[in-house]
Amino acid sequence: MMKKILIVLIAVLASNLSEAQFIKYRAINAQIGYGMSSPYYSDEEIGNGGFFMQGEYVLNVASWFEFRPYAGLILTSSNGEDMNNNPTNEKAESKALLIGGKARVRAPIPWVAPYIEIGIGGSIGKFETFTTYTNINRSGFIGHIPFSLGLELGRQNDVDLSFRYYFQPAAEQFAGAFALGITFPLRNK
Repeated sequence: MMKKILIVLIAVLASNLSEAQFIKYRAINAQIGYGMSSPYYSDEEIGNGGFFMQGEYVLNVASWFEFRPYAGLILTSSNGEDMNNNPTNEKAESKALLIGGKARVRAPIPWVAPYIEIGIGGSIGKFETFTTYTNINRSGFIGHIPFSLGLELGRQNDVDLSFRYYFQPAAEQFAGAFALGITFPLRNK
């Protein structure tokens, strides 16, 4: 085990000394949108609305692949109705800070570039899922799995339109958003 760690450490130091440029482009992506949350299991169609915002540090490795560490905020609350405007006691609410990292694979096409993202992260906040099958009221840190589908728009693909989901197994719900984002390039060294 120690030999493996030493080999990895030497490889990292050697690549740093050789000034190999692994990251080709760096940027900040800011997003804002309509947040929503829904339980995994329910007899009714429950979708609670709210607010979403997120910032991402874009690390472009290739024209088709990026790493994206992120931090965001999701705030959803129940209005006492299901998606058909019928009264209900069931709800799925999230009031949380989202942190984590994900990878984006995209078609490197100017003007309209579709993409898919997946990663791993955590949510810090308050989570309530109340249905016929579930009664969860948690506060603190829970893990989540981010998944997104979207389009990068514009000549430089600097406008982002997406559907974002954060699957939260410990709360038996998912939070998500329909979001609009703008990418601001950073000066490279």
